Amino acid sequence: MKVIQSRSFEKKVKRFRKQDKKILDKQVHKILDNPGIGQEKKGDLRGVFIHKFKIQTIQYLLSYRFVGDALELIMIGPHENYYRDLKTYLKSR
Repeated sequence: MKVIQSRSFEKKVKRFRKQDKKILDKQVHKILDNPGIGQEKKGDLRGVFIHKFKIQTIQYLLSYRFVGDALELIMIGPHENYYRDLKTYLKSR
């Protein structure tokens, strides 16, 4: 399966430390192995899945969706204002 990163996702991941990127890679591989691991959202975010995981003590939310035969990684960040920012990003696309 092909993995696509959105611009928002790329920008946030650039700021991660090397150790944090390794943890993120493991989580992406978990999603590829079991695509239903995340929780599907309803309403405005229908079709978007959210996978929650921790890096050190901070809980991150990773949003993704399936586009054809590819996995699109949409956004990553802590819970604060996450859903608001995600809705704004998806409406602007």
